[in-house]
Amino acid sequence: MNRKLCFTQQLNPRSKQFGFSLLELLTVLLITVTVAAFAIPMVNSIAADMRVAGDVRNIADQIALAKMRAASDFTRARLYADLNGNTYRVEIWNKAGAGSWVTEGPTKTLSSGITLGLSGLGTAPPNTQSTMAQAAACKTAAGATIANTACVLFNSRGIPIDSTGSPTSTDAIYITDGTSVMGVTVSAMGLFQTWRTQAAHASWMKL
Repeated sequence: MNRKLCFTQQLNPRSKQFGFSLLELLTVLLITVTVAAFAIPMVNSIAADMRVAGDVRNIADQIALAKMRAASDFTRARLYADLNGNTYRVEIWNKAGAGSWVTEGPTKTLSSGITLGLSGLGTAPPNTQSTMAQAAACKTAAGATIANTACVLFNSRGIPIDSTGSPTSTDAIYITDGTSVMGVTVSAMGLFQTWRTQAAHASWMKL
C-alpha cells in the first residue's frame, strides 16, 4: 500500500505543495512600489492637463453661446468672468424698461486647482492681443465698472465690442493651473481660438 502511494505521488508531482519565499514576495513588492512611484506623478499630470483643457473648452463653448444669443435675440450678450471666484456665466441684456443683465443658465466654476489668471506671462498668443490681459472689466447696467471681473461682450450682430459699443479685438479669457496657461482669444470678427503654453515661458500653440 505504501509503495503504491509513493508511486502515485511520483507520477503526480502537482500533488506537492509549493509556495513563495519571503525574498520573492519582497522582490515583487519592491517592483510594484517602484512602478507606482513612476506612474502616480504621470497620472496626476495627465489628470491636471485634462482638467484645464476641459475648462478652457467649456469657456469657449460659453463664449460661443453668448455670441449666438446676442444675434438670435437681437441684443447684447456677454461672458461674465469673476476673477476672484473663478466662475463664469453667460448674461443677456434685457431691453425692457431701463435695461438689465439677466443670467442665462448656471454659473460655472473652474476645476479644483485651476484659476482665472495669466501666471505672470506677458506675451499674448500671436496675432491676437498686443499685451496679454484678461478681457476688460464688466459694467453694471448703470455703467459702473465691476472690480475683478472680465467680460467678452457681443453686439446683436455677434461682433465683440467694448463698453462704448465699439468693435474690439483685445478680448481674451485665460486660465492656469500654475504649470500651463490656456486661453480663448476673440478676433474683431467674433472668431475665437483656444491656445496653450507652459507657464514658465510663452510658447503658444493652438488647440
